[in-house]
Amino acid sequence: MNRKTLVLPALIGLLAPTLAACGGSGSGDSDDPIAVGTTDRFAVSKEVPAPFDPAYSYDAGTWNILRQTLQTLMAMPRGGGEPEPEAAQKCGFTDTGNERYACTLRKDLKFADGKPLTASDVKFSIERVRDMKVANSSGVDGLVSNVETIEVQGDRGVVFHLKSPDATFPYKLATPIAGIVSPDRYSKTKLRDGFEVDGSGPYTVKQEVKGDQLVKAVFTKNPHYKGSFGQQNEKVELRTFVNAAGMGKALDSGDIDLMTRTMSPQQVKKLDEDPGKDIDLVEMPGLEIRYLAFNTNASTVKNKAVRQAMAQIVDRGALASSVYGSMADPLYSLVPTTITGHSNSFFNKYEQPDPKKAKALLSDAGIDTPVKLTMHYTTDHYGPATKKEFETLQQQLNSTGLFDVKIKGEIWNTFRPAEREGKYDVYGMGWFPDFPDADNFLAPFLDKDNFLGSPYRNSTINDELIPTSRREADRLSASKSIEKIQDIVADDVPVLPLWQGKQYIAARDDITGVEWALNSSSNLQLWELARGVGD
Repeated sequence: MNRKTLVLPALIGLLAPTLAACGGSGSGDSDDPIAVGTTDRFAVSKEVPAPFDPAYSYDAGTWNILRQTLQTLMAMPRGGGEPEPEAAQKCGFTDTGNERYACTLRKDLKFADGKPLTASDVKFSIERVRDMKVANSSGVDGLVSNVETIEVQGDRGVVFHLKSPDATFPYKLATPIAGIVSPDRYSKTKLRDGFEVDGSGPYTVKQEVKGDQLVKAVFTKNPHYKGSFGQQNEKVELRTFVNAAGMGKALDSGDIDLMTRTMSPQQVKKLDEDPGKDIDLVEMPGLEIRYLAFNTNASTVKNKAVRQAMAQIVDRGALASSVYGSMADPLYSLVPTTITGHSNSFFNKYEQPDPKKAKALLSDAGIDTPVKLTMHYTTDHYGPATKKEFETLQQQLNSTGLFDVKIKGEIWNTFRPAEREGKYDVYGMGWFPDFPDADNFLAPFLDKDNFLGSPYRNSTINDELIPTSRREADRLSASKSIEKIQDIVADDVPVLPLWQGKQYIAARDDITGVEWALNSSSNLQLWELARGVGD
């Protein structure tokens, strides 16, 4: 069997896969490192001086490095669900209002260099992310901005006092931004420039760098690690490739054992139809979304009628099928279909694509047509099909005669700082969630100091609905507030959701644990991989 489809329940916490891998059982003791390919590119620049510092890193690619090396108090369990203790022995809210969260660390924790890890290190690490103010901020501090004070109780006790109720706080403590770092190696007030990273996680990492580019990260089992993850291998190499074609050739030739994000739609189609006898394609549900974002202060799109007209024209179904095939499904909200609280708000408001309705929206608002604007996208961050995606969007909008759209691509290290500085009127972004909860598909784009640096504000969302939803420990009970947020977004259109993606891994059939190698947020879990016996 070469094709493995993992069917997961449509729940907020994605549960264990119902189909195991077809490869043989892994021994975990092979001397040969497991080689993993990725098209994620890691570069140091003036705009991005510290890509692997948890106080700055805020994208799926760099988190794939941090998750292997930094330990967090909490972690998502193997098949998803609610967070469970990792560096902590136990954690929980100690009040009825979800404002006081206490943890007890495991005994005898150590950093990879052998230095004891204590509750003071946890306090240092979280406060460092919350308080550090850096140029071109990625917005990562927003995940812990609700922490008012951190109380240390001896070497193993730590208590978080929150400014307002937040039932999602345990999920935030499971993200790399809450990674525990040593004050001996990280400054309280300055980023750790370059590619260096170390902590108390499952692995230590050694980087191979050419110029300002990371070309290989070699992860070696950390003998001091004490946590919930069982390391199934001694060493893993993560190798970067310029494009998906080069990564695919390396898998075919045996130079790498596994390839992950981001494969091209053509590669997935070919591997689905004819993977070859020694390669398995694993498909699993994903929570990746893609969307257009708007600088709502920009003159071209400041009037929401322009944004509404774009929402009325874009054909998500045609976009997903023509560009991504089976890899994507149309999405009518920021919240994916498998997350509790999802509502098809954009479909409910705009229904099917209709240029006549779009024309009426613009006419009623007194907007002259065609509306001229430029849509920006990143050329090297979301996969090789991004250019075609924007060419398709351009064609859909321009074919109505209501828009005159140009498109322009930039490399990620240029694109991301420019977007944060408000230099783009309309731009394409992707989102791999920090944790699988509807709040994490809404607040990062809508709350104060949001991930996008967006000027959009809605007092009902920020002052009423987000706080109300966070008070609910039962996330199903939060759905009413969450659905109202989605309806407001569909009317104001500060962002325009496009599609929701699936996850794929292709691996040689002697590699086991592949079905667990990506979590629901598309983050690598390299400790799950082992070299066994091929089919």
